[in-house]
Amino acid sequence: MTTVLSARDLVKDFDGIRAVDGVSLELAAGDRVALLGPNGAGKTTTLLMLLGAIDPDAGTIDLVGRRLPRYRSQAMADVGFVAGYLPLPQHLRVVEALEYFAGLYGMRRPRPAIGEALERFRISDLADRRCERLSSGQRTLVGICKAVLARPRLVVLDEPTASLDPDVAHRAREGLRALSVDEGTALLVTSHHMLEVERLCERVAFMSAGRIVAEGSPTDVAAQFDQADLEGVFLELAGTNRIDPEHPRFDPAEQT
Repeated sequence: MTTVLSARDLVKDFDGIRAVDGVSLELAAGDRVALLGPNGAGKTTTLLMLLGAIDPDAGTIDLVGRRLPRYRSQAMADVGFVAGYLPLPQHLRVVEALEYFAGLYGMRRPRPAIGEALERFRISDLADRRCERLSSGQRTLVGICKAVLARPRLVVLDEPTASLDPDVAHRAREGLRALSVDEGTALLVTSHHMLEVERLCERVAFMSAGRIVAEGSPTDVAAQFDQADLEGVFLELAGTNRIDPEHPRFDPAEQT
């Protein structure tokens, strides 16, 4: 499989405090991976480095075959980003907004791609609605459509289903899964919604205290921590946020 993202031994310090300590992560075409962890675990800093927004103090990042930071502009042309907090042009219709973003991506005839994206996420009926009249869930789905217009090789999703009702979250999941399977698009997801992660992602990487402490399928990672599901793993790590390299589990009773 073609490697889409390869990060090796990333390190990042802020004011003498190590936020990320030797993180490595790899995604191939079609992978659906979640980067998880409690607040302060280092996942946001890691994500910013993976996107080239900040430079690591040590380690290397190859994004869609291009080394960061030198080739960040070229690499980002093949990366889509989704977050519910990103705004849309309020006074444009949905199709007009997507045409605007397609122009920024350099797409000359975007209408077929726009129609395909709207259909994939089952919001073709919103094409002529003004963005200011969209619900928060509809905005999220339009934002996903925007991110996939240019057929990126990697889509990074920051809390993609946060605050969505079950129907909209289902549409987002199913559309993203189909995109991954049909187009070979890799997905990198950050979320605090563990059930959504289990439904969408094939692999998870849990961070604690700046390191990846567990990686594998959701079922395998839960078993490593003697938990029934990823929520149990998250709660255990949130309660300790400390790495013991001699033990795969984190026991709060040991943190004295």
